[in-house]
Amino acid sequence: MNRLPTADAPLRVLLAEDQAMLRGALAALLNLEEDIEVVGSVGDGESAWRELQRLAPEILVTDIEMPGLTGLELAQRIQRHGLAVRVVIVTTFARSGFLRRALDAGVAGYLLKDAPVEQLADALRRVQGGGRALDPQLALDAWSEPDPLSDRERQALRLAGEGMSAAEIAGRLHLSHGTVRNYLSEAIGKLGVGNRIEAYRLARQKGWL
Repeated sequence: MNRLPTADAPLRVLLAEDQAMLRGALAALLNLEEDIEVVGSVGDGESAWRELQRLAPEILVTDIEMPGLTGLELAQRIQRHGLAVRVVIVTTFARSGFLRRALDAGVAGYLLKDAPVEQLADALRRVQGGGRALDPQLALDAWSEPDPLSDRERQALRLAGEGMSAAEIAGRLHLSHGTVRNYLSEAIGKLGVGNRIEAYRLARQKGWL
């Protein structure tokens, strides 16, 4: 465990992770670093959004899949609102499609959960210093296969994969039934599959959802 003394104030970090045991372990391990302070930890994206505004941490460490608001959606919201916080994603999803979307959302770090905590601590320092911290193999793979889906196609396909009908998706997204059908048809065509369920599975496998 790195214990680098510093005259500066510690790096203030907010954790967003829906698995309570992992969240607690990460907080405990990061707090062992003399130059890092975990100022809060939450279990879902909406809570993370509220705590970001209340606590104003320098770095958000977030998972991707969380209830209500995913880590990627949270990063996109941070980018839209111009919050002065850098985002580091720590996830089990070793999918280049997720990394591409994360980079598009302004994420500064993307690491896998099987990395040692020392690597995460070093990544947080690098990100705070203005750099990036990306899993090297994913960074190489990220540009090999571009994501063909638009944001609306992605939203419609995700809800279809959750079992919603086109009419239900239309109500959720405040779109017309015909528009939703068009989005789903476009996604199916782009992915070269036979139906929306196959499209959902392939997009999930590629990390595009």
